[in-house]
Amino acid sequence: MKHCLVVDDSSVIRKVARCILEDMSFRTSEAENGQDALDKCRDEMPDAVLLDWNMPVMDGIDFLLALRKETNGADPKVIFCTTENNADHITRAISAGANEYIMKPFDRDIIEAKFQEVGLL
Repeated sequence: MKHCLVVDDSSVIRKVARCILEDMSFRTSEAENGQDALDKCRDEMPDAVLLDWNMPVMDGIDFLLALRKETNGADPKVIFCTTENNADHITRAISAGANEYIMKPFDRDIIEAKFQEVGLL
């Protein structure tokens, strides 16, 4: 069973994403900021990361840059899931190592399509 780490400072977003992902047969874990997520990745590298941009402690971009430097940190498929939708943000995310980009609000169809595009389904 593939493992997805859901990283968002909103407990509601984490819960919604977790329900969708578990229904898609993913094992899930959660982190409320980038530092928490990095610590969890050091313990167990996930197959996928659903990542928010704006979070306290460590934001999504800083987490992604740090993740990609970790041992096996290039392996997880990282899908940004955020309200940031201008071209500069998308370009920064992809340049930092994101595999895909989802806009909030999202639903199962959107997550399923993006996960399929990056080869997780």
